[in-house]
Amino acid sequence: MQRQRQQKRRRFSWFFLIMVGSVIYFSSIIISQQLYLSQVGQDQAAAEARLAAAQKENEALRQEKEKLNELGYIEKIAREELGMTRAGELPYTTGRSK
Repeated sequence: MQRQRQQKRRRFSWFFLIMVGSVIYFSSIIISQQLYLSQVGQDQAAAEARLAAAQKENEALRQEKEKLNELGYIEKIAREELGMTRAGELPYTTGRSK
């Protein structure tokens, strides 16, 4: 009886080897796909953040464009940024440089 047990233990099982190999192979495929999906998720989050920033900037530029149609805003920009004055006015500076 002991001889039969020893023979069973020594006998090589191709089925077991194939099953272990299959499990390892499919596990590696699943892990690589999970890593790829994780990277895609990070890329998507970064793209969504860039999109939100671009939309915010676009809205600010649209508002600026609308303001440029108002004479009061154009005058304010001309005075503050370009240093322009009306006829008969004297420019005033604080002596500080920008």
